[in-house]
Amino acid sequence: MELPVRGPVEAPFAARRPAVLEKHGDRRLDPYYWLRQRANPEVLAHLAAENEYADFVMEPTRLLQEQLYSEIVGRIQQTDQTAPSFFKGYWHYTRTVEGLDYEIHCRRLGSMDAPEEIELDGNVLADGHEYFDLGFVERSPDENLIAYAVDFSGNELHQLRIRDLRTHDDLEDVLEKVYYGFAWAADNRTFFYVRPDGSMRPYQVWRHVLGTPEDEDTLVLQEDDERFELSVELTKSERYIIFSSTSQITSESWFLPSDDPTGEPRSIEARRSGVEYSVDHQGDRFVILTNDGARNFRPLDNPGRDQWTELVAERPGVRLNATDVHINHVVLGQRSDGLQRLEVLDCRTGELHLVEQADSAYTAYAGANPVYESAVMRFYYTSLTAPWSAIDYDMETRERTVVKEQPVRGGYDRGEYETDRLWATSRDGVRVPVSIVHRKGIPLDGSNPTLLYGYGAYELPSDPMFDAARLSLLDRGFVFAIAHVRGGGELGREWYEDGKFLKKTNTFHDFVASAKELVVRGYTDPNHLAIRGRSAGGLLIGAVLNECPQLFACAVAQVPFVDALTTMLDESLPLTVNEYEEWGNPNDVEYYEYIKSYSPYDNVAPAEYPALLATAGLNDPRVPYWEPTKWVAKLRTVAQGERPIILKTQMGAGHSGPSGRYESWREEAFVMAFVLAQLEAPVLT
Repeated sequence: MELPVRGPVEAPFAARRPAVLEKHGDRRLDPYYWLRQRANPEVLAHLAAENEYADFVMEPTRLLQEQLYSEIVGRIQQTDQTAPSFFKGYWHYTRTVEGLDYEIHCRRLGSMDAPEEIELDGNVLADGHEYFDLGFVERSPDENLIAYAVDFSGNELHQLRIRDLRTHDDLEDVLEKVYYGFAWAADNRTFFYVRPDGSMRPYQVWRHVLGTPEDEDTLVLQEDDERFELSVELTKSERYIIFSSTSQITSESWFLPSDDPTGEPRSIEARRSGVEYSVDHQGDRFVILTNDGARNFRPLDNPGRDQWTELVAERPGVRLNATDVHINHVVLGQRSDGLQRLEVLDCRTGELHLVEQADSAYTAYAGANPVYESAVMRFYYTSLTAPWSAIDYDMETRERTVVKEQPVRGGYDRGEYETDRLWATSRDGVRVPVSIVHRKGIPLDGSNPTLLYGYGAYELPSDPMFDAARLSLLDRGFVFAIAHVRGGGELGREWYEDGKFLKKTNTFHDFVASAKELVVRGYTDPNHLAIRGRSAGGLLIGAVLNECPQLFACAVAQVPFVDALTTMLDESLPLTVNEYEEWGNPNDVEYYEYIKSYSPYDNVAPAEYPALLATAGLNDPRVPYWEPTKWVAKLRTVAQGERPIILKTQMGAGHSGPSGRYESWREEAFVMAFVLAQLEAPVLT
């Protein structure tokens, strides 16, 4: 399908007003620095013009977008509910209703046959607002109150309210500009919450007592080191409130008995640079997961409160990444052989066993297990072909019960699809795993339209997971692939460390090698290859487009972090000081030169770039709208050829895009239609 580049609506070309940026004797000219002026009507007019142009370019795909949207909606059980969990006499669950955007939080007393009680209806809360998101929902220990935080703009500053579940009325207590993180004290009237500073760094924990004015709240902790962020949570046992301050490489936690909310928090282990740990409580001890003495982490406990004892020794090739504490067991989330797995430690016997799974390639995460005293843990299971399942696992008998499997409407036979794991060789000889899925029987003649996804930052893995929307691509002959590049967490701490700081370009080389492997294996060729990434994954997309523009036909970069050097030099922005431990501090000339060498915006050069769709959120506090806006403006001045470069900005949303599920599905249909059109893939199944 041919898409127009010029016509009645011309591509916007932003005015060039060069700003001089100097550091370390280096002088850069940024012609579009002025686009940071959000209050400038000219900036808003430019964003509106970009949206108009994007809609014009996509006009020939309007029917395709509607078809894709109908397919996505048609596969999803729109009226549905989550697997219920039993806690303190109630069955808790959320449900959705066809035609409504948001979840409804419900409970039933004693039995699922009991009358339903609606605790919070997101659709009612969202009424009259263009954007809506629930930051958190936390019930009081006696189950009579529910605290909830709402965001009406996407800027992640929440309004905190308390609802009395006996009357279903909200109390008069209303707190503004609250961040994620919350914990109730045992008295059911005191709670702790988090506030961010001007650059959206959560740096304070406050205590509030119901019925008292906000200006009487007490500051409990403040973190002045700009590399660190504060959080607060209640342990599963509900005996302690844990306060944590974490940077990218260091952490420290404090504890406070939940029945002594006015007490002084006590440090669990003083911070030491490079030492990370997370905390939970079990019986007469705290259990921590730490890299102290174990690069890939190990669990410790301290029954004597003054000495830590190893529970499980570090093992080669096994990266422990999570704990879920029960009265007699500790569930360990671990990565080995590139898979997210679960192990169970019996704390009475010291026996450790792996939770076996039927598939050879899968993803398994510990889920919502609110009952501390239970021997049953719930986990969630998926793969590229297996829809999400909620499974209850008896840690004593090892019996499992599938509580719920995500339904796929319209008929789905996973036997019609196949997955594989390839290994690509990167520039330095390191082998990089690539997960792929496609319909069975595709030809390996280079003709298949292919979408390659990547992320590669913060030790966050891109695990193979099921996505019903993806079937619209697979059923049109697509190959979907995930490049498990360095910088992510797929293969242990070393895999992460080899893709950050002064090794960041390994991330990009790994992705290029993965793309080339797909070509060599006959899955696709450069004329049929699209790539996609989001946020830090957008940095990846921008970098590889500069490095190998000829390797790809199409690219999608959603809320992309592409102006890396300028952002990391601006300490007033959220993605700066506390990100130095991920990207490096460009106030150091070595890091300055290195970041400059790969920063996508700084390295745009004349080339035949592939077709590009970039997205932004006007209220995005994580990657400001101006990063993709400046990038697109600069690309338009140098891109050769006739492939379209478009920018779509959500004018009332933030980093996560549209908040309602139906608008999110429409955005996904928009993205898929762009890719399908650019690769000239089949329009109909």
